[in-house]
Amino acid sequence: MSKINVHGIMVKNLEAGGWSDSEVSGMYAPGKYSSRGPALIPRMKTKHRIYYITLFSVVLLGLIATGMFQFWPHSIESTADWTLDKRSVHDAPLVRLTASSPIPERGDLSCRMHTCFDVYRCGYNPKNKIKVYIYPLQRFVDDLGVPISNTGLSREYNDLLSAISDSDFYTDDVTRACLFIPSIDVLNQNSLRIRETAQAFAMLPRWDKGMNHLLFNMLPGGPPDYNTALDVPRDRVVLAGGGFSTWTYRQGYDVSIPVYSPLSADVELPERQPGPRRYFILSSQTAIHREYRAELERLKEENGEALLLLDKCSNLSQGAASARKRCYKGQVYDYPQILQESSFCVVLRGARLGQAALSDVLQAGCVPVILADSYILPFSEVLDWKRASVVIPEEKLSEMYTILKSIPHRQVEEMQRQARWFWEAYFSSMKAIGLTTLQIINDRIYPYAARTYEQWNNPPVVKWSSVNSPLFLPLIPPRAPGFTAVVLTYDRVESLFRVITEISKVPSLAKLLVVWNNQNKSPPEESLWPKVGVPLKVVRTKENKLSNRFFPYDEIETEAVLAIDDDIIMLTSDELQFGYEVWREFPDRLVGYPGRLHLWDHEMGKWKYESEWTNEVSMVLTGAAFYHKYFNYLYTYKMPGDIKNWVDAHMNCEDIAMNFLVANITGKAPIKVTPRKKFKCPECTAIDGLSLDQTHMVERSECINKFASVFATMPLKVVEHRADPVLYKDDFPEKLKSFPNIGSL
Repeated sequence: MSKINVHGIMVKNLEAGGWSDSEVSGMYAPGKYSSRGPALIPRMKTKHRIYYITLFSVVLLGLIATGMFQFWPHSIESTADWTLDKRSVHDAPLVRLTASSPIPERGDLSCRMHTCFDVYRCGYNPKNKIKVYIYPLQRFVDDLGVPISNTGLSREYNDLLSAISDSDFYTDDVTRACLFIPSIDVLNQNSLRIRETAQAFAMLPRWDKGMNHLLFNMLPGGPPDYNTALDVPRDRVVLAGGGFSTWTYRQGYDVSIPVYSPLSADVELPERQPGPRRYFILSSQTAIHREYRAELERLKEENGEALLLLDKCSNLSQGAASARKRCYKGQVYDYPQILQESSFCVVLRGARLGQAALSDVLQAGCVPVILADSYILPFSEVLDWKRASVVIPEEKLSEMYTILKSIPHRQVEEMQRQARWFWEAYFSSMKAIGLTTLQIINDRIYPYAARTYEQWNNPPVVKWSSVNSPLFLPLIPPRAPGFTAVVLTYDRVESLFRVITEISKVPSLAKLLVVWNNQNKSPPEESLWPKVGVPLKVVRTKENKLSNRFFPYDEIETEAVLAIDDDIIMLTSDELQFGYEVWREFPDRLVGYPGRLHLWDHEMGKWKYESEWTNEVSMVLTGAAFYHKYFNYLYTYKMPGDIKNWVDAHMNCEDIAMNFLVANITGKAPIKVTPRKKFKCPECTAIDGLSLDQTHMVERSECINKFASVFATMPLKVVEHRADPVLYKDDFPEKLKSFPNIGSL
């Protein structure tokens, strides 16, 4: 212990050992106040000050710790997961039901979210996420000790509850919950004792007539009637059901869910490229009504090999193995693999409206043909089933072949692709089914933060880049900055000057940038260039590459870029100004004038480039098109594979590459503006015009197939519309039209 003399006062160094008892007693001994007495007073104050400061600090820290514990967000809840492993059904507490236990009401068909659901319980939270509480496991038995279910907790229901407990929806704090899910498995009504299950619901501590409770049921009803909704009395419960009809489904309250197929977890079907299949129509269900089977057999006789009609295999022993086999006249097929060999697959109603076969068909990428009158399709509140299926009234089964034959090949391919994606996103697992259900309910409660139609129905584009696009904001670029016209040229000076002269008349033009792609010839002298009212800059390139037109030049300061060839002399200033106005409304799109289309050649088994006038457009050529300058950066630095080098080596298809790039990033189609279709330069010869080469169409088709293989998908989207000025065709004075000189075809 050391002592330090501070202004004549002895202070102990506490770290060296503190005060001794004799020293403390001597300090407080009476009769020590002489001439030195006053010197002891500050010494005592110093000691008391240290004591009180220490005491105050301890109390303050305790208060802070208590406050943090009480008011800090309960993030610990995410670790308190609900799983079967943590609480076995056999270890769950036993709850005995008596004959006099209350029974909920049958169910209120008039229930809607504003009448039978307390949305105020959900409250406001920054994440716009409902909180879901899962009741602890309990074993419900009657007076005789018989359980309410003969199966207990199924693997599927355990997977469902575990997925919810691992999600952002879950909370283990019952006071924060907006939605309550019982741990009573009612997926299959056949395994339930109806009355006793209802009594178990009524005993749940937060039941409150089923308010804000959610039940999952996939197999409702039972023989002989097979009702389309769960027969268990359930008060005001929100029912996620797998077999709703229009009579039992409460629009905007219940959620129609799929019947989960156990083959989803046991059989892996690789995704198959959309296109024609070996069979046109296939029927694989084994327990369909005899009248329907007779009608299918008649269709088979009329259409021969185009229709494959399968049934269960009578020569195989019953079991799991036979469930994965189908037969036709003694020939055995693997199921569900055989579904991938057909363009359309029939899904007929059975004893129940909801069929697990629908999930198998979607997984196979086969377009389901659904014949089940009054059936509410799974997740139809948010999913657009017209994009992935064909729904035919049961009475028109005999016309099925004719109806399906009328669907265009391209539409069938899109439906095949959409069907597979629906399965992957919403049908593939109990987790997908459960979380989709919760998201639908979440969107009802927080409609201002709900997912859009596009988010529900558009497959995500292939993300080959980590770059995040800044374009997808609900903003319209301001008109003031205008656009930069980038003109690619080689040595057609006269045509170039005519293009510059026409473009300079456009009111929104901000700058002209000429990309001089001829290394063997210098551009004209400055005095020879047309006089324009905006800055004109000439950039000389080091190599003659088509990709030079898409380089992100520093001179491009506007968001909008007009890419235009040096022979596009026919576009009027009104056409160009209108195109720019359209781009301002859709800044993430390619907005252009020459429209083109890609087609699938079924005979050759590959893509084909089409320039003839058709009702559809999937590309606009960048010989005259507006786009955001951000895509220059992506084209130059983030183009996947060897596409950019391939374009430069072949001196072709840079415009197709840009269409692939933009469509892949945005998932959207281009926009063709104005009716003009002819863009040939009347003064240009075949030698001058690259696109007039005889091999042009063949090379362009090769480009499409090359790019599709690099992108590992076909990102181009087909549309059947274009943008024209509102008064374009109206019998109206020209001087009152905003764009009177739109031009002709």
